Amino acid sequence: MFAWRRTAVRKRVVVNLADKAFDGVLWAKRGPLLVLRDAILLEAGREPQRIDGEIVIERSRVEFMQVLAVTGGG
Repeated sequence: MFAWRRTAVRKRVVVNLADKAFDGVLWAKRGPLLVLRDAILLEAGREPQRIDGEIVIERSRVEFMQVLAVTGGG
C-alpha cells in the first residue's frame, strides 16, 4: 500500500542540506531519519570526501533529494 515511500531506497541519491550535500546509497528510512551508505561529502569549494560507515541525516534538515539515474552500457 505504501510502496511509493520506498521508491528511492537502495538507490544512489544526492541529499541536499542547507550547507552541504551527500552523494550515497539511501539504505533506509527510519522514521525521521535517512541512512546513507557508500557516501561522499560534497561541499562548495572543496574536493569531494569519501565517508566511512553510515551517515544518519534528520529528514527535517533535508532541503531536497535527487534520485540519480542509473546508466549502463548495452
